[in-house]
Amino acid sequence: MVKYTLAQCPEVTLPVRGKDSKKARDQAMDQLIELMDDGKLPIDLSDGFSPQELIAVDDQQTAPPTDTAIADEEAVIQAVQTLNNLANLKLKAQELRDEALRVRAKIDVLFSDDPISPEDFAQLKEGFKALKSFAQANLRYRAGRAEAEQARATLDAALKPAD
Repeated sequence: MVKYTLAQCPEVTLPVRGKDSKKARDQAMDQLIELMDDGKLPIDLSDGFSPQELIAVDDQQTAPPTDTAIADEEAVIQAVQTLNNLANLKLKAQELRDEALRVRAKIDVLFSDDPISPEDFAQLKEGFKALKSFAQANLRYRAGRAEAEQARATLDAALKPAD
């Protein structure tokens, strides 16, 4: 709902459903004309008045947010972003885990006296990239998990019902 008023008469408000738009201003003008016709408008607009001259009134039904409320909201937003990041890190680590475990099993061949075929050697070298990627993703996930503990506590506090 939007409310309009007049600069010449701020005590008069003209409520209209919807948002501030040309259609809403036209509806407010209809109300204004009705007030004029009924003699309920305390000012004279005989010189003319257009919908563009209507002033949209910001209806403040709730108190403006305090600095604490804004800080709390920002903390919740940051907490959700941190938890989202943790979810992405976990997913990445899970995706790379199976390949890394397969490569890890092949590493033992390096410590035996058994010969390595050129094919196995090429696979092993390629596998090191997967192993490295998994190890990095897993370390990031562990670090992110420690950071996300505080985010989870912040979110839990924000989700508690008001007393």
